[in-house]
Amino acid sequence: MSRLSIRTYLVTAKRHLRQVIQNKGTASFAVDSITCAIVYGYIQSSESQARRKNHVVIPVTNIPAADLSLRPELTALLRHAGVKPDDLITLDDLASLPMPLSKTDWTLVDHNALTGHLAQHYTSSISGVIDHHDDESAVPSSASLRVIERSGSCNSLVVNQLRSSWDDASSNSTSVGAANAQSSDGVIDDEAYTTTWDAQVARLALGSILIDTHCMTDESKVTEHDRRAVRYLEARINASRKYGKDYDRKVFFEEINAAKSDLDPLSLVDVLRKDYKQWTEGAKTVGVSSVVKPISWLQRKAEGDFTQNLVDFAIKRQLQLLAIMTAFTSESGDFARELLLIALDGKGAKEAAERFAEQAASELGLEQSLLEGLSGKSRPPFAQLWHQKNVAASRKRVGPLLREALR
Repeated sequence: MSRLSIRTYLVTAKRHLRQVIQNKGTASFAVDSITCAIVYGYIQSSESQARRKNHVVIPVTNIPAADLSLRPELTALLRHAGVKPDDLITLDDLASLPMPLSKTDWTLVDHNALTGHLAQHYTSSISGVIDHHDDESAVPSSASLRVIERSGSCNSLVVNQLRSSWDDASSNSTSVGAANAQSSDGVIDDEAYTTTWDAQVARLALGSILIDTHCMTDESKVTEHDRRAVRYLEARINASRKYGKDYDRKVFFEEINAAKSDLDPLSLVDVLRKDYKQWTEGAKTVGVSSVVKPISWLQRKAEGDFTQNLVDFAIKRQLQLLAIMTAFTSESGDFARELLLIALDGKGAKEAAERFAEQAASELGLEQSLLEGLSGKSRPPFAQLWHQKNVAASRKRVGPLLREALR
C-alpha cells in the first residue's frame, strides 16, 4: 500500500472497518483525544511494514457523528489537514455491536479505560494505551504498549512514542504517485507530497498541544514531554515548502483558540455536552462539564430556570452528582475558575457532595459564592458554587477528587 494523505487514509480506514479485520485506536470526545487517535492510526498505518502488509489502524471517535458539530475548534483544526468532520470514524460507523472479538484489538489514547457501549463489548480486547490521566488500572501491566504519564497533552506522548515510526514512514515513502495520480509531465515529487502530509499531521497534533497548554505558557501543565514533542512537530512543519514559510505558533494557536471559545451558536445543553465526561463508582455516577465561560454566562444562556435545566441534564444521564467547571479570563485579565456542584436525590448523593466539599476545599482553594436563581421548585438537595483559587487544578484533578467522594 502506498503512503496516503490523511483524508485518503481515513477513507481507507472506513473501508477496512466494514471488513472488520484490523486494529483500532479509540478516542473519547476531547479534541486532544480525537486528534490523538488520528495521529496514532495514521503513523502506525504509514510505517513501511504496515504498508507492505496492508495493515490499517482505524481511529474510532467514541461519540455519534452528530456530536462532532459541538466542537468548532475541531473543524478549524481538521481544516489544516485537509479533513472535514464527516471524514472521521464515529460510533455510527461501527453499526451493530459487537464485532467479533477475534478480529479486533484496541489501543486507547487519551483515556485508559473504555466507557459506554464499547466497554460492554471490548474491554477484554484492549492491547495497549497511551494516556496522561490517572491510571485506572483497567489496562494490565502486561499490555504490549502501556504509556501512562503526566503531560499537558496526550498528543505529546503519542508523538514521542511513535517518533521512530514516523521517521520510518517519511524516509521510506514510495509510489506516492499511485495514491495521487500522475502529474501532467509524468513526474511526481515524492518529497513534496510527503513533507506536506507530515506537516498536516504535525498541525493536528500541535494544535491540540497548544490548546491544552495555552500555547505552551501554562507552566502547571507543560512538561518535558510537551516541549520535546513541540520541537519535533514544528520541525516537521518547517520542513514543508507549503506550510513552513508561513508558520507562526502564536497565530496558529489564536485561530484554534478563538474557534474553541465561540459558544454563542450552541444551546445551554450543547455547551454542557461539548466537553463532558462521566464516571461511575459503585451505584453512583458523576458527570463533569468543562466550559470556557463563567457561570453568569451560562445562566444567561438558560431557557427558563437555570438550576432546573441542570437538574434535567443530570436526570437524563442518570447522574447523582453534576459538576460544572468553568475556565475563563476575568474582567481584570486574570485566568479564573469556578466550580458548581449539584447533587440529586437518593443513593447518598448529598452526603457525597458534602464529603467532596470538606475533602477538596483546601487543595482546590474553594471559596463559596452565591448561586443566584435557586427556587423551591428547582432547588436540589445540594447546590454550591465556588470560586476555585487553585486555577492549576483542571478536570484531570477535580474528577478523581469527585470520584473519591462517591466511594
